Amino acid sequence: MLKHLFASICTAAVLTATGGTAAEVWVPLWTASPAPDRRDGTPEAPLQFNAETVRQDMRLGASANALRFRISNELGDAPLHVSHLAVRKKGEDGNGLPVLFNGRSDIVVPVGAALISDPVALAVPAFADVAMSLYFPEPTRPAVRRTPVRVVAGLVDVGDEARLTRRQNVVSAVYGAREAAPTIVVALGDSITEGATATLGAHLDWPSVLARRFDETCPGQVVVLNQGISGNRLMDHGRSHSALARLDRDVLAQPEVDFVILLEGINDIRHSGAPLMRPGRDAADMELGYRQIVARLHDHGIKVVGGSLTPFEGSERYEPVSEATRQSLNRFIRTGGVFDAVIDFDAAVRDPAKPEGFLAGASRDDRLHPNDAGYALMSEAVDLSVFGCSPK
Repeated sequence: MLKHLFASICTAAVLTATGGTAAEVWVPLWTASPAPDRRDGTPEAPLQFNAETVRQDMRLGASANALRFRISNELGDAPLHVSHLAVRKKGEDGNGLPVLFNGRSDIVVPVGAALISDPVALAVPAFADVAMSLYFPEPTRPAVRRTPVRVVAGLVDVGDEARLTRRQNVVSAVYGAREAAPTIVVALGDSITEGATATLGAHLDWPSVLARRFDETCPGQVVVLNQGISGNRLMDHGRSHSALARLDRDVLAQPEVDFVILLEGINDIRHSGAPLMRPGRDAADMELGYRQIVARLHDHGIKVVGGSLTPFEGSERYEPVSEATRQSLNRFIRTGGVFDAVIDFDAAVRDPAKPEGFLAGASRDDRLHPNDAGYALMSEAVDLSVFGCSPK
């Protein structure tokens, strides 16, 4: 039944998704960075999609007259087969409008590539939640960072009652057609930026909370994109490519970017990685990495706002030598003159009586990651005027 319904929708809608007038510009409204398959599950029973429909709800950072979707297999190790892609506004009934690729509803994305859809004639207001469904007809291990999704067996319409879970998926960007481009801010970082420890599906990571602050102060003027990946590092590969290595793909390849907020480094200095897990990079190495990223972004006219590294005393693999490196780096970030501006995330969440650690009630039990309250404090630390946003 659903297959026939989808075919009918395709026939009716394929010619209407024109994407607006030639005067409009396409801008990114939501992003999720490609990240290698985390090999969740076990070798005998790997966690993957197989003959299942996956629904992902995405909150868009600005209004748009039409949408396009980017499906990524850039870090996959096998061709990516996906079909029956459809999108609707969250809360609306039905399967929604088809998401087509050169008029096709069934695609195979080659290894190392990404495909961008045809325009979908779906107008949305700012902060609309759009629900996108994708069917995976065969075993598939996605390679985009973890996000909240709903997974149901078979080719079905996935409702709100389906359980929300945190899984890797394949959607890496949503673009919107607009009369003018807003200021685009990319948050580039690790799990603290990704929001890995925020309440699932509640949009309480610090980039999402910051986006709401912008909208309250200067409505429609600023979009915040989250390009955080859990475990990410500035200099070295870990669970994902380093910030240095992914800068072109995750920032420079995005259109209309004006600012980057860089919050990277805690994973570099805490440990050297498996199997030795020794104390990690020193301050000199990290300063080199910061300078490289700033120089490359400046070459493209993008301003860089440095974020001081948050505390981690009491966390796993905390070492005094790593804490000394963090303090040295934070002095460099604050006073080194390398960044166009600074956000003192450290000062926002540290305990004044013991500044090596988090303020009580602002972190998870691991003493490394903020909780929802900590993310709110991080957002409040941002001076909106740095980004040209001032009350009217």
